[in-house]
Amino acid sequence: MNGRPSDKLAIAVAQLNSTVGDIAGNAEKVRRARMTAAAQGADLVVFPELFIAGYPPEDLVLKPAFQAACRAAIEALARETVSGGPALLVGTPWLDGGKLYNAVALLDGGSIAALRFKVDLPNYGVFDEKRVFAPGPMPGPVNFRGVRLGLPICEDIWGEEIVECLAETGAELLVVPNGSPYWRQKGDVRLNIAVARVTEQGLPTVYVNQVGAQDELVFDGVSFGLHADCSLAFQLAAFQEVVVTAQWQRHGTTWRCEDGPKVAAVEAERADYAACVLGLRDYVNKNGFPGVVLGLSGGIDSALCAAMAVDALGSERVRCIMMPYKFTAQESLDDAAACAKALGVKYQLLPIAPAVEGLEAALKPAFTSLPRDVTEENLQARARGTILMAISNKFNVMVVTTGNKSEMSVGYATLYGDMNGGFNPIKDLYKTEVFRLSRLRNGWKPEGAMGPDGAVIPENVITRPPTAELRENQKDEDSLPPYAVLDPILERLVEREEPISAIVEAGFDRDTVMRVERMLNIAEYKRRQAAPGVKVTLKNFGRDRRYPITNRFRDPGTPLPAPDVSLVTGKPTKTEAFDF
Repeated sequence: MNGRPSDKLAIAVAQLNSTVGDIAGNAEKVRRARMTAAAQGADLVVFPELFIAGYPPEDLVLKPAFQAACRAAIEALARETVSGGPALLVGTPWLDGGKLYNAVALLDGGSIAALRFKVDLPNYGVFDEKRVFAPGPMPGPVNFRGVRLGLPICEDIWGEEIVECLAETGAELLVVPNGSPYWRQKGDVRLNIAVARVTEQGLPTVYVNQVGAQDELVFDGVSFGLHADCSLAFQLAAFQEVVVTAQWQRHGTTWRCEDGPKVAAVEAERADYAACVLGLRDYVNKNGFPGVVLGLSGGIDSALCAAMAVDALGSERVRCIMMPYKFTAQESLDDAAACAKALGVKYQLLPIAPAVEGLEAALKPAFTSLPRDVTEENLQARARGTILMAISNKFNVMVVTTGNKSEMSVGYATLYGDMNGGFNPIKDLYKTEVFRLSRLRNGWKPEGAMGPDGAVIPENVITRPPTAELRENQKDEDSLPPYAVLDPILERLVEREEPISAIVEAGFDRDTVMRVERMLNIAEYKRRQAAPGVKVTLKNFGRDRRYPITNRFRDPGTPLPAPDVSLVTGKPTKTEAFDF
């Protein structure tokens, strides 16, 4: 591995989709990528963080058998490099001295030529790496074929200290394996962080991110390189697996990339839609379902979910069921049929009147003399949920749940009814975003989508006022504030954690904000039982926002007094004194 300084280095970026726990399958992907990179003339092939295990492995990584299987796979891959060809830089869990590390292994010349351990373990939002990994020591560079490579892992570049240490110990080029999940505008955040580190230390950087989905998280790829002057060296496609080799050349004391590809990023709502499609596709395929089924009501949520399902899986793997009752309008029947026809899916009409009336008859002795209320409305939703689950059982297809983030926030959904299902592609999209993405899909579809071109969601579905159709002439706004008002309040409460007083000061009606905050709090028990779904916002329900179900705290809606620092004993810092 050691030798005279080299003036050229061909680095292949393997932006690939691993599967958690599929160690043999992930190792085979490494082998195939190495063959591709060899044909491109690569010296080194770089894989994302923890690639051999799949990321994030969560508590699976604590199993000794899993740790041993990952190590055996790494050792086997190392032996395969004995006859030359590209070296491999592969992420893996690594047990050393009784401690488990998030590691990257350099495989070259038939051996594990170097190991580096992640130092800065993220423990916020969707991350809880301190739960399973020990932090590594401050790293120095690795001498790879005459080039001193710094190998910080993901979070290691989000602060100054680790990159500074690598620069001070002689690193010439940073190669950064990442498992950085998508959320809206995350790409700009990553790039800005990398630019800050390059600006501070003047080290060119190769940033390798994984692509694909793992449960609620989607990884968008968009791997990139930066020159020492912070100019873009290369950028790879979003939401796509690629192996691309970039040629790096030494110029004096620094390195520059020769003609690296620069693929434009997928931005804004297009990125959200592509993330939802990829998240659904990987959840279905990685869990071995032959297809999906969903209730197609004639409403916008189920129409958008159907479009995403077809884009993810193809029309032949999607079954849609319309389940009308006496409150179902003819335009709902017409719109559902038109949407199914546009998407080319299997479509079936299964009326629920016999099921609902049978349940009401069974309950009649218990409900004697009691007025009809939301109980009877929920029977309709639960009859539909039971029918969908029966089809799921019979045909081994997964039920797609279709509730949006607005509904999940305020509990406007029926447990064991319309909340039934295995996965929800729009769980982290507010209702107003559902409308925007539906219009977007009618004029565009993402690269690699399997659905038809053109409009697939009838215009009437988009323009018609939303309704659950559980009673005569029902509209969502009978029970909720208008979505144009509700969604901005929810975004401030959920994503920003703003106090009620600040939201009111921003111009929202105090009574409305108080009502929304109350609905948000009391719906936690429903959200805890909801299907997983794709994360696209800064803070989703599930991995990000973890509130207790039993919880008596309520925001009083008025500004609270400033903390009385005089009551704090000892000698805390100013920050600690206000951190209550």
